[in-house]
Amino acid sequence: MTNIQQIVDAVMNGSSTAKQQVQDAIKKAEDKKDYNAVLSLTSERALKRADEIDQKIKNGEKVGKLAGVPFIAKDNFLTFGAPTTAASKILGNFKTPIQATAIEKLELEGAICIGKANLDAFAHGGSTENSAYGPTKNAVDQTRVAGGSSGGSAVAVALGIVPFTLGSDTGGSIRQPASFNGVVGVKPTYGTVSRFGVVAMASSTDVIGPITKNIADAELVMDVLAGKDEYDATTLPNFFKPRIGEVKKQKIGIVKELMGEGVEPEVLKVTNDYIDKLRSAGHMLEEVSLPLAPMCLAMYYIIVPAEVSSNLARYDGVRYGVRSDASDLAELYGRSRDEGFEAENKRRILIGSYVLSSGYYDAYYNKAAKARTLLVQQFDALFKKYDVLIGPVTPTVAFKLGENTDEPLKMYMTDVMTTPANLAGVPAISVPAGNTSDGLPVGVQLIGPMKSDADLLALAKSMEGYHE
Repeated sequence: MTNIQQIVDAVMNGSSTAKQQVQDAIKKAEDKKDYNAVLSLTSERALKRADEIDQKIKNGEKVGKLAGVPFIAKDNFLTFGAPTTAASKILGNFKTPIQATAIEKLELEGAICIGKANLDAFAHGGSTENSAYGPTKNAVDQTRVAGGSSGGSAVAVALGIVPFTLGSDTGGSIRQPASFNGVVGVKPTYGTVSRFGVVAMASSTDVIGPITKNIADAELVMDVLAGKDEYDATTLPNFFKPRIGEVKKQKIGIVKELMGEGVEPEVLKVTNDYIDKLRSAGHMLEEVSLPLAPMCLAMYYIIVPAEVSSNLARYDGVRYGVRSDASDLAELYGRSRDEGFEAENKRRILIGSYVLSSGYYDAYYNKAAKARTLLVQQFDALFKKYDVLIGPVTPTVAFKLGENTDEPLKMYMTDVMTTPANLAGVPAISVPAGNTSDGLPVGVQLIGPMKSDADLLALAKSMEGYHE
């Protein structure tokens, strides 16, 4: 598959055009409809933008570092040219009056959004089976899940429809589907990329980032996305700068709590093989402990549903989306939300409302918040001694479609290794590490201290194609 820089070079030197790149991407999306990775296409707008870029190049005008590169955004990003549904019936065919800052930044550099990717409704899930528009199928094995919640985004890249997509990661929603489909998934430091114009799930852990085929593409996209945004008070001043030159030898901690009970043997084998390659490349690796790691899932499923219940309160059938017939306002609220939300959305609203209710706030939410602070302190202590932490992305490979749909707790367990980084706000990336004997992809997770995003990517890049 052609990478981002090759597309840009071809468009700029005239061996291709932006219009050709967009047409090819749209055709690939249409040819791969059976995977259900793409919910809608922005064909008319995308082709118009491509023509504008081609004309600017002819005129010798500036077009940006991503000129003519097609991409797809997860359908919780507000974008022009297609509805924003968050894969939920409650939003229906919502047409946005604004675009997400991330989309605006990419378009200023000449990138072209060609469509919207499927997801678990409102990003609630780890399989993209909770979409109101049907599940996305795994790019390697269509009988298996794509992962979630950014499943459509990961599959679109894995299938070669576009060179990069945008996803959101609240508890692993970029990294897990990236691992399941054999692509790169980047969860940046909290606040690196603006979330303005992205449908909120849990405001204290939500981040957005790219999914790509390789690290070089991830660096290019992150370089565009990173930076302060006046519309998002949580954003940090731009600290991201791709690293150039040889990567210094790293001191890497193997988190023992992520390598133990519950991890499939073949996932462990692929992870250990990658660890051996790191050692062969001259890096120092040793086992470390993150004692609160096993408790992170419990913390996450107290804190995040609490925020979910607040963020979803705005979907009431009054302002936009589903509006049910009702005789009074209370009935309108209740019926609209019941008809519009998926089962998993309702489950998380109920959990969140419960842990925030009088008499239970101190017993659950407050304790989880305090434990979160201790987790941050444990990460800080480890990063005083180690440059990077490593472990699997998930305990399993992609599971069969329908296998876990009736067992929510089993589904939640897929987040057990990814939630620590979200709760602590530190960067983490999923990089393809190998395949099982059945050919199913396995990703390895690299975790770094705050603002080490570029260093993590540089390390991963140095290992691409490394052979002992």
